[in-house]
Amino acid sequence: MSNSAILPYPIEPIAEMPIDDNLAEALLTSMSEYSEQLQGRRVWLACSGGRDSLALAALCVQLYWQGKLPFLPQLLHVNHGLQADSGIWAAHVANWAKAQKIPCTILQAQVNGHDEQAARQARYDVMRAQLNQDDVLLLAHHADDQAETVLMRLIQGAGANGLSGMQPWRVQTQDAHRIILWRPWLTIQRADINAYAQRLKLPYIDDPTNDGGDNVRSGLRRDIMPVLAKYNPNVIDNIARSAILLSDAQLTVKAQAAEDLQQTEVISLQLPPAQRVLNIDKLQQLPLYRQRQLLHHWLGQDEPLPPAKQLVDDVLSLSQRHDHDHQTELFWQGRQQSYTIRRYRQQLYRLSNDWLKWLESPLAEQTQSLLIHTESNLIGADVHATGRQPVPINLRNDDKFTWQLQILPNEVMRLLESNKDKVEITFAPLDRSTRIQTALATRPQSGKKLYQTLSIPSWMRESLVVVSIVLVNKKSVEDGILDNEHPIVCPILLLSPFYSWVLASDQLLASNPHYIESAISSCLTVPSSF
Repeated sequence: MSNSAILPYPIEPIAEMPIDDNLAEALLTSMSEYSEQLQGRRVWLACSGGRDSLALAALCVQLYWQGKLPFLPQLLHVNHGLQADSGIWAAHVANWAKAQKIPCTILQAQVNGHDEQAARQARYDVMRAQLNQDDVLLLAHHADDQAETVLMRLIQGAGANGLSGMQPWRVQTQDAHRIILWRPWLTIQRADINAYAQRLKLPYIDDPTNDGGDNVRSGLRRDIMPVLAKYNPNVIDNIARSAILLSDAQLTVKAQAAEDLQQTEVISLQLPPAQRVLNIDKLQQLPLYRQRQLLHHWLGQDEPLPPAKQLVDDVLSLSQRHDHDHQTELFWQGRQQSYTIRRYRQQLYRLSNDWLKWLESPLAEQTQSLLIHTESNLIGADVHATGRQPVPINLRNDDKFTWQLQILPNEVMRLLESNKDKVEITFAPLDRSTRIQTALATRPQSGKKLYQTLSIPSWMRESLVVVSIVLVNKKSVEDGILDNEHPIVCPILLLSPFYSWVLASDQLLASNPHYIESAISSCLTVPSSF
């Protein structure tokens, strides 16, 4: 196949050709280091057909047929149609793979944009879609790529995490789909790979756009790295070594931040990834530098890219305020979701905007009848259950979140005198003007006052529900109970998605108040795909 970008060498089997010991040692050493993680996993190799990826594919073929590599990776080539000859290049890679007896899959990608970043994202997206859960994608990034990456991030003002560069083994998760990126050549220089490719006369694709200088990476490669090499010929190895040292330092910082997070997060209010909460008092007990690192770690949970330093500084300032203005909102557009960071009293909240939108949806008043005097009775519209089986009540749900109650009818009946056999349970949103009394309070309070008393943040105030028992069966006057025209309404429980408060209801309760919480339990769930 003739094309000016393809080196004019014939496609020939390379299994018997000499192996480069330096390149082979790097690959086999990395394989040994991650042997446990590689066990039983399918391995793919991202092959553009360029010098680096074709050389890595060639080395895998040689080591496999010599019995030194226990697997033969499957090649993945992405044709995103950005070059006029993209189709020719894809066919060339397929023909080379066929000659080496290595499996090869050609993928088509649609690029949303015209820059290199858009093309890179399209390649990864289509390859990720091809891989199954926990598959391994083998990449030919090398020490020169690492040096360019570190310099790019240094120019952008990155911290230790960014300056640690690319990792040799990285678990990447997107929408619950987990793959592994494996880079065994990060200590190998481009010149060594080039020499190996020349010795084997590999017909690789020399894409003319790689060194065109139309992006930061190619500009660094063409203009900056040669100048740095004049000052120190070992600049590539030195930068790669610095990246390793910074990676170790970052792991230490991350471990400290994770330990600090365990001491400062409010466990009862966590709903990952929708809501994460920190205790400000405990946060401020830490030295200032650890507060910054903790906030950086806390904000970046569930996201592939860390937050900007400015956002961390703004959140730190929010935590340090001494006024009572709790209306300040900070916004962050992450890769996975968008978030709002808010403070309420001595707590910091990182709230996904999907979660906030869900909290604003209205709660409808509901009524459920519980008929317990037979073994199987109709509960609600279409549920048959005995008094020993839980009755589910959906208070609010959609495709992202579900807030459900589990009611045990027999336990509810223990709240009543023994001769009661029919009740209704109502679930009504707490109105600002509704007056109820919690079990520990000395008098009833309006909903507006309870927001303050119970420390309910403003965004949670539409998600408070009053649970009441209503007696609906007729009894004689001697029993002291009125008929259906004047039912007794007994509020027993106030619920939020995270907490419940027993109400002072002594009209009908024949048992201790703790029976209420055993009879009615709240459950908030987030689908795994969220």
